[in-house]
Formats: sequence, structure tokens, C-alpha cells
Amino acid sequence: MEENLQNKHIVFFDGYCGVCNFWVQWILERDKKDQFLFASLQSDFGQKFLAERGLNTKIFNTMYLWKPGRYYLEKSKAVLKIANLLGGIYKVSALGKIIPSFLSDKIYDTVSKNRMKLANQKCYLPTPHQRAKFIQV
Repeated sequence: MEENLQNKHIVFFDGYCGVCNFWVQWILERDKKDQFLFASLQSDFGQKFLAERGLNTKIFNTMYLWKPGRYYLEKSKAVLKIANLLGGIYKVSALGKIIPSFLSDKIYDTVSKNRMKLANQKCYLPTPHQRAKFIQV
């Protein structure tokens, strides 16, 4: 499995959050290059990721993007990188880099703080191909 991870970007998300699950579905539908895997922050894999980096293992209000052996990004930087990796029209998101991180993260934090009010929990059933992209769901 470690070899497979080296060639992927792993999105860590709050597995109990409707907004987070919406965005996971959104990425899955647009991941034409098959470059993303997904893991909830609550999973053993997610908890290990957080603990190894000294990140909070009890609060799940941040999305992380991890490229094993290279980097991990959080909040707005993760969102912008995901859009850039998806390519096509989503590369326009690179313009978001002109906004200072402290401002874009402030927007991210506001959405994160209110995320449970913004989306209902929905039972999402991924296709078999999409299901293979989840790590310890």
C-alpha cells in the first residue's frame, strides 16, 4: 500500500461532516487523472497522519492534502492545490494565491465553523471505482 500512496495525493476530511462529504464527492467526480485517495480524519490512518505531525487528533475542522514524502497542506492552501491538480477550468483557482493565506484561511475557518449548519448528512454510496479510493473508511 505504501508504494501506491507515493503516487497519490491523499485528502483527509471530517467523515461526519456533510460539507466535507459533499467536497469529497465533488473531487471524486472530477478526478479524471485518478490522482486522489481519501481518508477520514477519524480513521486509524487519519489519526496516525495527525499524530505523526503533532496535529490535533480530536478536532476535525481542517481538511488536509498530503503528498507522501513531499508535503502536506491544510485549509485554503489544500483547497487551492486540489483545484490546481484537477486542472482544466479549476486551474483558475491559482488566482486565489494572490489572497494572503491569513485571509483565505479566515474564510475557510468561517465556513468550517458553520459547516454542520450548511449541509445535511447524506448517505453517499460511491461507485466501486470510487470506493477503491478510500483508505480505511
